[in-house]
Amino acid sequence: MARMQLDEIGKGELAGDVGKCDALYNLGLMYSTGRGVDVDLVTAHKWFNLAAMQGSDAARMCRAELTVEMTPAQVAEAQRQAREWLANQ
Repeated sequence: MARMQLDEIGKGELAGDVGKCDALYNLGLMYSTGRGVDVDLVTAHKWFNLAAMQGSDAARMCRAELTVEMTPAQVAEAQRQAREWLANQ
């Protein structure tokens, strides 16, 4: 997967994209495992959260697993970043 993040893609390009949920989930996997990027649990949680909001049960499970490993401040930051990403779409 390319190292680009979905927030670099324009809103119009995401509209109607059937694979959006999968793309968000894959970004979560990428950041949670360090596949092609440094491991970043906050960023991984953000992408899993966004994928879960699109209906991904797998993302919900991954997000829950990450939450156990994170501090409350990290979870709050991930949620803030997810809200910010949504606001800019």
